[in-house]
Amino acid sequence: MADITASMVKDLRDRTGAGMMDCKKALNENNGDMEASIDWLRTKGLAAAAKKAGRTAAEGLIGVTVAGKRGAMVEVNSETDFVAKNETFQGFVRTVTEIAAELGTDVAALLAAAYPDSDGSVHDKLTHNVATIGEHQSLRRAAIVEVDQGIVTSYVHNATASGLGKIGVLVGLESSAPADVLEPLGKQIAMHIAAANPLALDETGLDPLLVERERAIAREKASTSGKPAEIIEKMIEGGVRKYAQENTLMTQVFVIDGKSKVGDIVAAAAKAAGVPITVKTFVRLQLGEGIEREEKDFAAEVAAAAGL
Repeated sequence: MADITASMVKDLRDRTGAGMMDCKKALNENNGDMEASIDWLRTKGLAAAAKKAGRTAAEGLIGVTVAGKRGAMVEVNSETDFVAKNETFQGFVRTVTEIAAELGTDVAALLAAAYPDSDGSVHDKLTHNVATIGEHQSLRRAAIVEVDQGIVTSYVHNATASGLGKIGVLVGLESSAPADVLEPLGKQIAMHIAAANPLALDETGLDPLLVERERAIAREKASTSGKPAEIIEKMIEGGVRKYAQENTLMTQVFVIDGKSKVGDIVAAAAKAAGVPITVKTFVRLQLGEGIEREEKDFAAEVAAAAGL
């Protein structure tokens, strides 16, 4: 039996919204496995889908830049949020974002690239920044969105400075419509993506493993209903369909008006413009997502430093 700590219970509660005692029971029932505990709570109807992106686990900045039909984003991490306010760090993120717009998403290639107005590489500049600022930093990832015809629009949430923030979004709109039609539409869709965090553009883009996980949860819920087998199968498929609709961009409810589907908003804009408008692709980067960070007891650290 795993040792269930208070911090584990709190983490599960933060991610699911379930009650404290239910979270503790879920962890005990699943030997401390966090993901299995989330699924256990959901099969009992005690939690919604896990809020995986609700908490960031690293500091630093997301850099965003757009030039016409091509946009780029990078994530550069640091140990503390103070560094994100450092002008040297901000300048580095901006420069690396511009380099990524030219070279692409390969981090190794970006680190090896020449750093402007210096005799060294991006890696050399990063190493110098670490020594100067006194805190570990790393270039974690990069993303590119490009269209053949149309525009790429961007949005930065929790912006620290222009083009720099905690969440970055790029949206590619394919269309022959003029920029003054596409720009506001793309900006609103990018804001929606920042808020709603869709997992894919449409159902075909969903990770099959995630879909099967939802199917298993729906099956477990339906199995206790006492309904006939054919009804249970319909319940299962209904649950999977609801999951897909809530987690893919084109079928999500548009956060701007709270009632229309994003796909309907795009269709209406295309009709008004008199030409097709297609959301080709999008990318959303949230600072620190997927990185585990050790939770520290600040009071204990102070006491230890003081020899108490």
